Amino acid sequence: MNGFRVFKALKILTFVVAATVVFGFVVQHLWNWLMPELFGLPLITFWKALGLFLLSKILFGGFHRGGHGGRGREWKMGMKARWEGMSPEEREKFMAGMKGRRGWCRPERAEPVS
Repeated sequence: MNGFRVFKALKILTFVVAATVVFGFVVQHLWNWLMPELFGLPLITFWKALGLFLLSKILFGGFHRGGHGGRGREWKMGMKARWEGMSPEEREKFMAGMKGRRGWCRPERAEPVS
């Protein structure tokens, strides 16, 4: 059991290191391809690109697990409980209010697609 945990930890560490290296190179190459020509900025090294990636994650993305720190699951369960507590009339009213928003309540097709 303990050997499995060590193996799993090494596997995760390997994945994190590989992903960091890949993202660092992607940021470096995108920066060096676009920014000097578009804005006259200097070329950057791999380490500066890695720092830029880390800074952007801190400022804009964060380091969440499971959709915004796990809050997504709580929201979904709360909405499920709310939906189950609605009467059929309230559900119809809700669905009518959501019609046309981000793909919600797409209209039924008049004829089946073959």
